[in-house]
Amino acid sequence: MKKIKQVAEIIAFSFSVLLFLPANCFAQTINQITKSLDQYSQATVQEKVFIHTDKSVYMPGEVLWFKAYVVNADDHKPLDLSRVAYVDVLDAKQNAVMQAKIAVTKGLGSGSLYIPVSLTNGNYKLRAYTNWMKNFSADYYFEKNITIVNPLKSPEIPTKAAQPAYDVQFFPEGGNLVAGIASKVAFKVSAENGPVNNFNGAIVNQQNDTVARFKPLKFGIGSFTFTPVAGATYKTIIKVDKGAPVIKSLPDVNSGGYVITLNDNGNQQLEVAVKTKGVDTREVYLFVHTRAAVAIAETASLVDGATRFTIDKAKLGDGVSYITIFNAAKQPVCERLYFKRPKKQLILEATADQPQYSQRKKVNVVVSAKDAAGKPLDANLSMSVYRVDSLQQVDAGDIFSHLWLRSDLRGSIDSASYYVNNTGAEADAALDNLMLSQGWRRFQWNNVLSGKAPAFTFLPERDGHLITGKVTNITTGAPAKDVVAYLSVPGKRVQLYAAESDTAGKITFNTKQLFGPGEIVAQTNTERDSIYRIDIASPFSEQYSAYVEPKFQLVTAMRKAVEEHSLAVQVQNTYTGTKLRNFYEPRVDSSGFYAAPYKTYLLDNYTRFTTMEEVLREYVKEVWVTRTQKRYHIKVLNGNGFLDGDPLVLLDDVPVFNIDKVIAIDPLKVRKLEDVPFRYYWGPSVYEGVLSFTTYKGDLGGVEMDPRAVVLDYEGLQLQREFYSPVYENDMAGKSRLPDFRTTLYWTPNINTGGQQKGQASFYTSDMAGKYIGIVQGITGSGDAGSQYFNFEVR
Repeated sequence: MKKIKQVAEIIAFSFSVLLFLPANCFAQTINQITKSLDQYSQATVQEKVFIHTDKSVYMPGEVLWFKAYVVNADDHKPLDLSRVAYVDVLDAKQNAVMQAKIAVTKGLGSGSLYIPVSLTNGNYKLRAYTNWMKNFSADYYFEKNITIVNPLKSPEIPTKAAQPAYDVQFFPEGGNLVAGIASKVAFKVSAENGPVNNFNGAIVNQQNDTVARFKPLKFGIGSFTFTPVAGATYKTIIKVDKGAPVIKSLPDVNSGGYVITLNDNGNQQLEVAVKTKGVDTREVYLFVHTRAAVAIAETASLVDGATRFTIDKAKLGDGVSYITIFNAAKQPVCERLYFKRPKKQLILEATADQPQYSQRKKVNVVVSAKDAAGKPLDANLSMSVYRVDSLQQVDAGDIFSHLWLRSDLRGSIDSASYYVNNTGAEADAALDNLMLSQGWRRFQWNNVLSGKAPAFTFLPERDGHLITGKVTNITTGAPAKDVVAYLSVPGKRVQLYAAESDTAGKITFNTKQLFGPGEIVAQTNTERDSIYRIDIASPFSEQYSAYVEPKFQLVTAMRKAVEEHSLAVQVQNTYTGTKLRNFYEPRVDSSGFYAAPYKTYLLDNYTRFTTMEEVLREYVKEVWVTRTQKRYHIKVLNGNGFLDGDPLVLLDDVPVFNIDKVIAIDPLKVRKLEDVPFRYYWGPSVYEGVLSFTTYKGDLGGVEMDPRAVVLDYEGLQLQREFYSPVYENDMAGKSRLPDFRTTLYWTPNINTGGQQKGQASFYTSDMAGKYIGIVQGITGSGDAGSQYFNFEVR
């Protein structure tokens, strides 16, 4: 009896262990995936960029003004990771026609681009990114359409195509069509000038039987549901107006696989139905994350190849959430996007003090920033005021919809603000169609689950602009490692940077406060390393998104507006063109990299000698000039005696390694000499003292550059241009006969609100009558973003 009882206890214990093992295994799998995603997100901090431009349509001779907001992709707080933002303007062939490097401080920066007369009529792509963002897909750079109208260029004569080129795409919910399982399929139809809305479509099988019909809901996007049959092939027939039908094949039907269906009944819960066919698994895993933060992780057993999950909306973060189904082998098999409209928003109020103004009158605008409860908030804002007409429409791009929606999705999103700001059955259905028509996220799951730390090619620019290049052996052409190279910026301010090449020959110079156009000189110590060449790389991204700007065509209705804008630009450039070329002087540290020198010799305070050898021998007590084996050498002397080797000698910031050239410098062209009579460490290099000669003109005093040095025209961080806005503060100024044809009345990248303090902006109207719109956009330190429009008329 006792033995029977013992056997029974063993059986019961074994059964309980068997029941516990699957649950423990499920929990372990969930923890592994969750941990992998957390580790990946922590190792791959990502940024988002938003650019607020003063308007969206420009003519040659105008200035494009913009403000850059760089934020953390997870919480939208301004991120102080990158100190430089890059801005490109690309034509239809992805050629850069304008580029700029913008200084960024605590996630904020501003700049401007002058529109050259060489550009043709059309839509261009303005994009922005940081050096760190180049490690990820170009699909997540900021992109915006701008239009340039050049009255000096004849517009293209519209040609009537026999059949317009339509781009038709289909997106099965979850990713796949599986035979015998009903699937929801989203579609998107666009043409070269944007989305297509006036069409009807049908799905037919190989017998030409119609199995489903569809038409778009909004912006060329819609969805339909049908059940594919095993072995069948399907094609779509799309009829646009009276044109010829467009025929496109549906994605292939799989004999087995996974299908998910997301149901939102409008209450506080979502239902995710999972159906399978022909798969060897008994359980599936559900992961839901918002911007890489896991919100829900669950497992469920399949019963007859199907199961359901219930998602509490309250657990989801605002914005785009990713619903991913994994099989038992931890492989992602289905994914679906869901958007939760953000409730936390920066509420801006901006009003002009009058609805109408006459010409050359003062406009006062008061701006306040609050939260949903009416509490005043500290916000950094930018404001633009410009005239709207048949050519210049209201710029619909806003920071709120970009950060919450556009920046998390690939491809073009028409009217992103519509999905974020509108509610109701139609808006909800359009939003769901948009989520259906979007692909997988910012990362690949195999990279996440591998557990390997991602390798990054591009470093964040934490301190300043990084100039990169490659050192190669001139003889063999092979990359040269462990070679110390120098990069200098000729001028009156000492700027010298040293770096050492890695195993691939790559070299990175970390510059500081490098502003404006000029020259850079890159070289090795040719007295020691004479067989190497340095090639400087472009810092601008060579990755491009697949999105193509819609084609722009001038129409007859725009003619008057084009003439008025063209006249306005010509008048402004004639009478106030010099005002467009005023720049703020950057605040920079003018001291050299060696900080305060040991001693500074102003040569005009001493007897002027005709040779540099006499200068150094007669009154520079910290050096001793010698000549051995027909070569000059300089020994640096301090309280401890002579230092070994020659010092680093700079002439207008450019290293001169041949001391014979130093002795040949004309001292009458040199204004001062600074010396550091101590061993000095600067990056990977060690110097036996430093001598820095500065000429009067900063032009090297006629000394020839080493022919092996690389000399390039190079533009550093952009200088800040002043926005010109005339002031008519009295009757005499208002009656000035100088014409004022401004259509952009005001631009400022910095309006600050704080506590009870409201932002203020004042400007004057011009001689151009019409309707004007003001746009205020910005963000708080906690990541709350918002925008607001105001209107007035000038008569």
